[in-house]
Amino acid sequence: MTDAGILACVQASAATLGLVLDEARARRVAAHLAQIEQMAQLLLAAPMEAHAELAGTYVPLAFPSASGTHTCGEDDGP
Repeated sequence: MTDAGILACVQASAATLGLVLDEARARRVAAHLAQIEQMAQLLLAAPMEAHAELAGTYVPLAFPSASGTHTCGEDDGP
């Protein structure tokens, strides 16, 4: 996306959300988004097999029983 396109997206998003951004602030936000896009492109270009990217698995603890005797690690599985 071009710098002008990013700036237009920032301005449109701000208007949609009812945020008041002056031109200088909108340009700073657009500059940050452009930098984030560049970093993302570098990461996406890195050679990596699908199995090399490990995603964490969120497993919440079980809700405590009414007796309140639940301890961490006790039947915490899904």
